[in-house]
Amino acid sequence: MASPLTLIEPPAPTGGPALPQNVEAEAALLGALMIDNRLAEDIQLKLRPDHFFEPLHGRVYESILKLVDRNMIASPVTLRPMFEADEEMRELGGPSYLAQLTGSGAAVIGARDFADQVYELALLRSLIGVGREMVENALDTSDQVDPRGQIEAAESALYRVAEEGGGEGSVKTFAQATRMAVAMAEKALNTGGGLSGITTGLDSVNAKTGGLHHSDLLILAGRPGMGKTALATNIAFNTAQRYVRDMEDGIAAEKSAGAGVAFFSLEMSADQLATRILAEQSGISSENLRMGKISQQDFRNLARAAAELESLPLYIDDTPALTIAALRTRARRLKRQKGIGFIVVDYLQLLQGSGKSSSDNRVQEISEISRGLKTLAKELNLPVLALSQLSRAVEQREDKRPQLSDLRESGSIEQDADIVLFVYREEYYIASREPKRPLAEDSAKVHDDYDEWGREMQRAAGLSELIIAKQRHGATGKVKLRFESNITRFSDYVEDSYLPEARG
Repeated sequence: MASPLTLIEPPAPTGGPALPQNVEAEAALLGALMIDNRLAEDIQLKLRPDHFFEPLHGRVYESILKLVDRNMIASPVTLRPMFEADEEMRELGGPSYLAQLTGSGAAVIGARDFADQVYELALLRSLIGVGREMVENALDTSDQVDPRGQIEAAESALYRVAEEGGGEGSVKTFAQATRMAVAMAEKALNTGGGLSGITTGLDSVNAKTGGLHHSDLLILAGRPGMGKTALATNIAFNTAQRYVRDMEDGIAAEKSAGAGVAFFSLEMSADQLATRILAEQSGISSENLRMGKISQQDFRNLARAAAELESLPLYIDDTPALTIAALRTRARRLKRQKGIGFIVVDYLQLLQGSGKSSSDNRVQEISEISRGLKTLAKELNLPVLALSQLSRAVEQREDKRPQLSDLRESGSIEQDADIVLFVYREEYYIASREPKRPLAEDSAKVHDDYDEWGREMQRAAGLSELIIAKQRHGATGKVKLRFESNITRFSDYVEDSYLPEARG
């Protein structure tokens, strides 16, 4: 008959309630693992040595995993040499304690339940630790106190506790991965073909990219005046609107081609962005809206558009000078509270790094920010669209179409991005070359030059190119779009030859 197990006594509480723990469950789990090493395959995906309340149990568990990893049998006999000199083990009678742990073979049946309980109690202790640290930091009234920083750090710590153990989902069997791929193909089929991700609202762009895919970092870049923010705003609105429509049609959230959107606007204020969206939806020039140059009918259209947009799941954060850490904290909160499925950042260069590298090297800071955005996309399993500036090198070339080498300040943006998009409007550059308006007495050449410029403007008017310079999921290329500058709206371009013929 096995000798009774001498358990470690939990430490007596000092000035407060005892921490949540179950030393008996830890002992039973270790015994089960030594009896059946195969249990370690599943349990180690979730449970780490530091999850054990009793440090000795954590060390025994770690030693079991080391032996199993080397394809060796982990038993009291093979573990014995590792604990000959262990002081805490000696107090319990030496390595014979390991044999006592295996005393109850019945523990094998409930091993996974024991593992779950050890894990959950560890989470509770982590939560208590976060709470204590929050209280201690909040009581600190030194000169360096930073309440907002403390709030962000506390949210980050709480999110880590909430996501603890998420690593078990990162290793998938091929069968699981295949099922996910088939589900993505089914979604593309059900949405009319070509759309396996979240819609951009632009069919020609969806056809080239398959939509916006989970865990992707998309970079949308262009020179000032090209319409980067306008396109990002259009896509954000289209995505949120599609989500509302799918919900009304009874489509499950996971099968929807839309999503709730978090728009981090570091350049424009929330009301400026709202004005753009209202202009686009009501068909009223955003300039006229700002200046109040609207008729009563225009105002009725505006009120109707505003009422329709009230329920839109589009959340705008216009906090200036956000750090990448603060943005990630806020994004996690919006994912948890609002269930967002798409993030837009306008724009990348206005974000700040952690502060360690920012003063030393701007390139390193941009690298930290782009890596942080890619990590955020993977962590929250949603697409992140980040706008980016381009260097002035574009202006020095005869062909003003952007290239990957024009991405400003860091090659890491190109490296971290899954898709790189450039907005290019030839009309902008033709307009900037406008010659002097000819007078009646000017030469024929002056008149011809101006007429030639007018024909060029007419040809390029309202046309835009979305250049797909990099795409991990498919081919690169160009997509022609129509741009209505007065209401800042991009739409699919339709060739005149495809328009229905006018009948007399």
